[in-house]
Amino acid sequence: MAIDLTALRAHFPSLATGLAFFDGPGGTQTPRPVADAIAATLTGPLSNRGTVSPSELNAERAVADFRAAYADLLNVPANGIVHGRSATQLTYDFSRHLAKGWNAGDEIVLSRLDHDANVRPWVQAAERAGVTVRWIEIDPETTELDLDSYERALSSRTRLVAVTAASNVLGTKPPVRRIADRAHEAGALVYVDGVHYAAHHLVDVPALGADLFVCSPYKFLGPHCGVLAAAPEFLETLRPDKLLPSPDSVPERFEFGTLPYEVLAGATAAVDFLAELDPGTGASRRERLNRSLGSMHEHELTLRARLQEGLESLGGAINLRSKAPDRTPTLLMSIEGRDAREAQAHLAARDVVAPAGSFYAYEPFTALKLEEPALRAGLAPYNTTDDVDRFLDGLAAFL
Repeated sequence: MAIDLTALRAHFPSLATGLAFFDGPGGTQTPRPVADAIAATLTGPLSNRGTVSPSELNAERAVADFRAAYADLLNVPANGIVHGRSATQLTYDFSRHLAKGWNAGDEIVLSRLDHDANVRPWVQAAERAGVTVRWIEIDPETTELDLDSYERALSSRTRLVAVTAASNVLGTKPPVRRIADRAHEAGALVYVDGVHYAAHHLVDVPALGADLFVCSPYKFLGPHCGVLAAAPEFLETLRPDKLLPSPDSVPERFEFGTLPYEVLAGATAAVDFLAELDPGTGASRRERLNRSLGSMHEHELTLRARLQEGLESLGGAINLRSKAPDRTPTLLMSIEGRDAREAQAHLAARDVVAPAGSFYAYEPFTALKLEEPALRAGLAPYNTTDDVDRFLDGLAAFL
């Protein structure tokens, strides 16, 4: 299995600028087929959804194709796919939906590894409902979750466990299925932030044990939006506040207002593009995705090894914070005696895009006492060995 990088990169107009992008965890570059799908849908003909005119049918098709594509990507039924403006917005929405069933004295369990989008909505919902928040701590030596602290946090009063499938700053991939199984034994629901994970792996929501799973297509070559996946029968049990005339069927009852049909079409095109990275002879889109994302994973791990070896060769000035054995191709680092923002500017002057900050990872930075800002290098499928070498050469010159 292999990806033709030359052919792949030819689809990305932004790569023709000569920039080397290491900011994928914050949002990837967009291939031309995704932009074309957005433009074609937007210029129509296009109307609100209906079953009579061609413009109405185009809107219906955009929605149906979107649900089918993300059903294939995430391995849930199409009517278990909910569109949102962002993963943050979806988590806020579902924190309100779920909190309707919470009572004073109940508890929820959150993770110190998580992006704040999978922390603050739950903390704020818990405060309103009089619910206690418990925490899964991070082992500072390994940057992995401390599962003993998880066992201490769980109880018969636990109503929800919210955890990331991969840290957006450290890359750490916790054992989500093990966490989910213990949560279910305690009678709790499991909400998984898969925003960073879905950018690097083919997702199987049932296999992860997630009751709800959220991701962001713009992290894997698509437009800016969010997707939530769940079993339709579970979604049927939730009753969101909604406009009286708006649909009450699942999943439409969770999607407020007119859907952005052009964004849905772009998000669908991103899944199709991923499926063709190295499709093999797979008959179904899910089979093609499995092979293509497997090849993508191998490519990214090869680049990560090259990048990490190069960073280690730069000596003690580079403090690599990403330590977990099982992690994504994302490396967080601090630079001894230097401001990471200066390193970001130095690299940018050499056409290397690598951001510095804390990346909304308030809990990990606080728990691990990480210097802020830190420099993050995240790899994407379009990155090359030349990109990695340019990053390393630029950083070496900065030191």
